[in-house]
Amino acid sequence: MVHLSGQHPLHQSLCRSKLKPKWRTSISTNSPPRVAAPTLSLRTISRSLSRLARTSPRRLKSPPRAATRDELKLCQTPGYISTAKRDGESGRSTLSTGDTDICGRSWEAALHAVGTAFCIVRPPGHHAMPDRGRGFCLFNNVAIAARYAQTKYDLDRILIADWDVHRGNGTQDIFYDDPSVFFFSTHQSSWYPGTGSARERGENEGDGTTLNCPLPAGSGRDEILGAFRKKLLPAMKEYRPDLVLISAGFDSRADDPLGQFRLADQDFAELTSLLQEVADEHSDGRLISVLEGG
Repeated sequence: MVHLSGQHPLHQSLCRSKLKPKWRTSISTNSPPRVAAPTLSLRTISRSLSRLARTSPRRLKSPPRAATRDELKLCQTPGYISTAKRDGESGRSTLSTGDTDICGRSWEAALHAVGTAFCIVRPPGHHAMPDRGRGFCLFNNVAIAARYAQTKYDLDRILIADWDVHRGNGTQDIFYDDPSVFFFSTHQSSWYPGTGSARERGENEGDGTTLNCPLPAGSGRDEILGAFRKKLLPAMKEYRPDLVLISAGFDSRADDPLGQFRLADQDFAELTSLLQEVADEHSDGRLISVLEGG
């Protein structure tokens, strides 16, 4: 696993020189092709990351760690945390709060998914709400990372950009009235979870810091990259985030069995480059990418 070192994945890279050094963890510019055997895809990713770690002095390796209960409570309710632990350790096949399959190791895996930073992790997180898991997600990894960065390093503004084919309903709900986190999403219209219209823009003090771009089935490079260029980039000129987080869902790739978007590997590279430009301009290059669906 390649991620940032320290007691927490964000720790050493953020604390050096009071947020001044540049760092980023993100997918390699050439995402591995989808193959029939998942283990082959993981081996391909692992080899690519190993080569990247050898050739990039800014990338650090350290063992992943489990998140603490206090870190989970940054976004999840205490009652739900106890429920998820009980369900995970009891041998249930599904989470009692929603449509999420689990097994005997799910609790342990979810704790390590929260405590890591790029983040080739399972389970994913962006459907997890404060009081329940949904859509294969137990804990909201990217939301907890945002709250941790705010709490530990006093960051004022964080961008979460989500290009998964499914809208990150949990992430939106957690920050819907909070202007300190800007949530941007491109997703397939009317697909699971069936929400995320362009009218959903946040509420109260958070009005205007949620930006949904629902797109029809069959959308690809022109539509999705176009939304990032025409809608997100201008919004970030005004918002000026201190940290950029990516909910990187690769189920928006062509031929995904659960989605109907048509992105290619190079399109994901360009999406990452666009967000790196935002990070370079406003955040001293600080960017973290977290695997969601796909």
